[in-house]
Amino acid sequence: MVLDTVEQSAPGRARRERMRAVAWALLGVVLLAFSVAMSLLVPGRIAEEQAFLDARPCAGAQSARGTAADCLHTIRGTVRSAEVAKSGKADVFRVRLLAPVPAPADRPMDLDSDGELSRLIEPGDQVEVTTWRDVRVSVSHDGVSETLPGLPDEATMFAGLTLIGVWATMLAFIAVFGSARRARCLAAGRPVVPRVPFGMAKGLAVVVVPLTVAYFALSVWDAWTAVGMTVCIWALIALPATVAALRWDRDGSPASAPSLRT
Repeated sequence: MVLDTVEQSAPGRARRERMRAVAWALLGVVLLAFSVAMSLLVPGRIAEEQAFLDARPCAGAQSARGTAADCLHTIRGTVRSAEVAKSGKADVFRVRLLAPVPAPADRPMDLDSDGELSRLIEPGDQVEVTTWRDVRVSVSHDGVSETLPGLPDEATMFAGLTLIGVWATMLAFIAVFGSARRARCLAAGRPVVPRVPFGMAKGLAVVVVPLTVAYFALSVWDAWTAVGMTVCIWALIALPATVAALRWDRDGSPASAPSLRT
């Protein structure tokens, strides 16, 4: 018995697999460009983070220059309003100072709604806002201080995004290899059954693993050390996984193709 339908569809399926190989290759090039773009942002973020970590309290002429000085500047002001407010879905303790007050302390400051300052600060109180460049670092009142969000700590995040792009690029070119192999098998009349389909779980792993590694590195190390450790830890995961995927795909190739005829 001749499997005419299989034979007739094999050339069309082979063409589709070749087109998929081209599409995966184009996606790989786009992902590679994304990785390069993200990697170019890392040095600048590291330099900014290192400058912040090295900053010391302003003194003398530096303090007179205010926020223009690359040091920790203290701004004293009077609280105009202090109340619980919504920031997205989260509750925050929003503090505003009476004008005139230098930037960036003139903008509302969102503190922890359950923090100690939320129970201490009231309208009319004097507070001290520590700033660096255009960044609010902390708010202090009666010897109690709270660090504000938004400090320079984006270096490992961009390193994580770079690694997502690199890992996704590798997977895209693995897909090129797999599509080209399937096209050859179909053109030769050999059936191909994928052993490791690319599902939702693997798609999430491509994003989750590098970002998790970057977050872990950011919580343990600073600046260049965190970026270096992000790359090292990720490599210990990504490279073996990629090699295993290549070997698995290769091992999935049938050593001897079964006949299409019975």
